[in-house]
Amino acid sequence: MHSTLCICGLLPKLVTRTRLALMVHYREIRKPTNTGQLAAQCLPSSTIEIIGEEDHPAVLPRIEDHDEPLLLYPAENAIPIEVYANHASPIVLIVPDGSWRQAHKMRKRIPGLAEIPCVTLPDAGPTEYQLRSEHHPGGLATFEAIARAMRILEEHGPAIEDAMMNVFRIMVDRTLWLRGRLADKDVTGGLPDAAREQNPRSTPAPRRGEPG
Repeated sequence: MHSTLCICGLLPKLVTRTRLALMVHYREIRKPTNTGQLAAQCLPSSTIEIIGEEDHPAVLPRIEDHDEPLLLYPAENAIPIEVYANHASPIVLIVPDGSWRQAHKMRKRIPGLAEIPCVTLPDAGPTEYQLRSEHHPGGLATFEAIARAMRILEEHGPAIEDAMMNVFRIMVDRTLWLRGRLADKDVTGGLPDAAREQNPRSTPAPRRGEPG
């Protein structure tokens, strides 16, 4: 993001029993619209593995004997993630971060990943991510999927999801504003003064939901 719109100081540091293990496709790692890494920054116990780099074989994330690994992926035999709410063992939530095709390949090619139980999220409304086109019905940004999963798996899940989604909306709105697609007053949390001073726009942005 532009330095005047930086959200680093707004990121919550959320302590969770569930450990996020993010598996990022190497083509995603530098994209400014990637959201998985942003979610990991909100959850300090997270791990990030880059998948697909040359001379760097992909391996499963660290899983302790007392952990319960789950793969957030809509396989045919996937079960609702709600089954693991209040689970006795700590959850390691493995989340592929990439396109649907890339996630499918990860599951096939990473040794041991196909043996991990797959879970799916309940339908909780459409994506709020407006920075990329979503071609799959019910598709979510990786950040949103992680936040919704934490809502279900964690004891204080609703508060965790709310804290994550607040910074997500700020990030999305600031980016839309910079692209000229959102008016100043419609940006979640408001705009830093420096952003207005250093990023002037010749025409006002349309309001959210209006054509423009």
